[in-house]
Amino acid sequence: MGNRLQDKVVLITGAGSVGPGWGNGKAAAVLFAREGARVFAVDRDERAVAETQRIIAGEGGVCVPFTADVSSTSDVEAMTVACLRRFGGIDVLHNNVGVGFVSGLLDTAEPDWERALRVNVTSMFLTCRTIVPHMIEAYRRDGRIRSIINVGAVAGRRWTGVPMLAYATSKGAIEPFTRSVALEFARAGIRCNCVLPGLMNTPFIVAPMQEAYGGGDVDRMIAVRDEQSPTGQMGTGWDVAHAALFLAGDESNFVNGHALVVDGGQSAQTWSPARPLDAGRAATVHPQ
Repeated sequence: MGNRLQDKVVLITGAGSVGPGWGNGKAAAVLFAREGARVFAVDRDERAVAETQRIIAGEGGVCVPFTADVSSTSDVEAMTVACLRRFGGIDVLHNNVGVGFVSGLLDTAEPDWERALRVNVTSMFLTCRTIVPHMIEAYRRDGRIRSIINVGAVAGRRWTGVPMLAYATSKGAIEPFTRSVALEFARAGIRCNCVLPGLMNTPFIVAPMQEAYGGGDVDRMIAVRDEQSPTGQMGTGWDVAHAALFLAGDESNFVNGHALVVDGGQSAQTWSPARPLDAGRAATVHPQ
């Protein structure tokens, strides 16, 4: 247990996990609580966010679970009201939800395209638009800087070996969104940054990637993705969580509009040593 976020209120979306293990949001929620934050954990899956809450409570931390779909305006408004009523403010907003489809230009269905944009980008617009006014008001009262952290993806910058058109396009929008919010509200006491994960070994990848890489063989998929990483293995949800912790805490008070890449050097290389076996067809998961 530490105190880097002592008594800060952190609202984190996508705080559950889509399967056994540690997704980015679940790991971040637990890590934030271990550093003294009061966590308002949001997920559309009631059971998943309840599991995160049980872990935090079992370690003596403070976590309030809340079920919401952050691609819904009314759900975002209800989520915000509930957090403000419970904790009185929001110091950190961590936007972590995401949905992914393995499909390219010719086989991406229009509903999948629209859903990827709605979940991956519009949700951040809705949460920020709803919560930022409360952050501004709080800053005027106490002069403390607030932080927004958006989770993007290296796939939004470059081809990563699998056709994920809707995912890559939507994740690519997060960087300019983040910069725009950062600069618009820099003098209002709000920082806005994003984390860009690369090849990660989390529950998020199992459903869409096992066919694309290993013909349904999860172990094969993991082995191929490990080989694609310059380090010889993928990162974990904890790697993303620790990056988010830095951006949430006071150590990063002069970091604004930045995209923090967490990919083991993947985006620094100009080639990939291993390629997937088969592109596969659309699969979906949510959150990250």
